[in-house]
Amino acid sequence: MAAIVLDVAAWQAVLLCFLFAVIYVGSLYVWGNLSGHDRDHPDVIRRRFISVGVVCLCAPVLLWMFSDYGDGPDAHYIWEWMGLRFPWFGLTLIFAAVFPLILTMILFLGPLYLHYMDGVFRLYLEPRYWSNSIRNYVWVRNHIVAPFSEELIFRATMLPFLVPAFGVGWSIFLCPLFFGVAHFHHMIERVIRGQAEVADALKQTVFQICYTTVFGAYSAFLFTRTGHLMAPVIAHAFCNHMGFPAFNEVLGYPQPTRTKLIALFVLGLVLWVFLLFPLTTPWLYHNDVYYEI
Repeated sequence: MAAIVLDVAAWQAVLLCFLFAVIYVGSLYVWGNLSGHDRDHPDVIRRRFISVGVVCLCAPVLLWMFSDYGDGPDAHYIWEWMGLRFPWFGLTLIFAAVFPLILTMILFLGPLYLHYMDGVFRLYLEPRYWSNSIRNYVWVRNHIVAPFSEELIFRATMLPFLVPAFGVGWSIFLCPLFFGVAHFHHMIERVIRGQAEVADALKQTVFQICYTTVFGAYSAFLFTRTGHLMAPVIAHAFCNHMGFPAFNEVLGYPQPTRTKLIALFVLGLVLWVFLLFPLTTPWLYHNDVYYEI
């Protein structure tokens, strides 16, 4: 089988990425109204699992259809461009699962300490917590299906088009724009279901677009640096579990606890910045797809 050299024009790359985003979001609504149930209803989630699964199967086919074939020194197989690599007997896959997770946990050092103070960590030691979670459709969606499907579509099938056209640096900032804007459909859902007024729904959606775009840039960074889809999927699942940091909760604690929490938030950010590049060094993951090593 011939290796693949992905080479598309800039405008083609943007249009294809836009197409992937539209198909992904559109797949969530192919089932119609479903008796007015909201997005957390089990019937809605089950059917969206099916439609998103179909999209995830079709996306690699579209990537292959618009790929150019060649046997040059920079050629790689399509699954390598998508971050599905198993060199060195899977050792780098383990690195891709562990190191980005540790890096992301460091960033959330403050929120993790809040979880410790609130006694949340004790839940993780309870087998019943995990057995109940795996039977909960919302939990499965947030921790398994959404992280994998969104990273597959918005990173593994978009970046192979964007990087050859724009380079790694620009692609890291372009790719999350499609991911952020794709969340605009939440505003429509909130308004249609009467969950919020248009102005309030717009504010919530703009805020959501902003932080999902920032996360999308971080996720694209992890993907291109490690060359593994596993890295952003694990980070995505962890961030979905933690949610947006509860800064307001910190301010509600008395002194000296408040100062300690603020210090941990700052320390986590500083350590994350310091370790960001060392823990994602491409040679550590044998990543010669997006970087020369």
